[in-house]
Amino acid sequence: MSEARIAEQLGFLAEIDALKSVVRQSPLADRSRRENSAEHSWHLAMFALVLSDDEAVDTAHVIKLLLVHDIVEIDAGDAPIHGNHDSQAVEARENAAAERLFGLLPDDQAATFAGLWREFEAAETPEARFAKTLDRLQPLLLNTLTDGGTWTENRVTEREVHERYGPTIERGSPALWRHAKALVRRHFADSGAQR
Repeated sequence: MSEARIAEQLGFLAEIDALKSVVRQSPLADRSRRENSAEHSWHLAMFALVLSDDEAVDTAHVIKLLLVHDIVEIDAGDAPIHGNHDSQAVEARENAAAERLFGLLPDDQAATFAGLWREFEAAETPEARFAKTLDRLQPLLLNTLTDGGTWTENRVTEREVHERYGPTIERGSPALWRHAKALVRRHFADSGAQR
């Protein structure tokens, strides 16, 4: 391995430390603060390890997708599911971020990481669909553990939860969506929040 290659790799690794500073809307389960995007990516990798046992996916590949998928937020920021965003502007920012950040790597790794990111975004492979499922399931779980979390803050109804989370979760894992629906139903029934 050449010194130049190692320098590029370490430069990229130093740069992505900034993902720890990207604050998301989702609270931690203990409600002490909001999670950051690096914590979110780690938690999703654990979701994949734990929840992929009955899925017809390559778990290692799902983990790669999940570890790479939010790196663009270093430059583009997080676009919360309950926010009003110009999707074209978000996409443009994320594409520029992917080009810059993955471009810090040696060419072969830059192409690999950019390919993983594009695969996640397109959600056409079983692994990418399952990764997207987990990306929706994790904040849903956190909201059910924190008396509604961002749902309460944003006055999200049960119907809106089903619309915003359901199709993506169900597409990647009908079994996980069935369980998630029960958690959502229980939350809204117990909290008296708008259904």
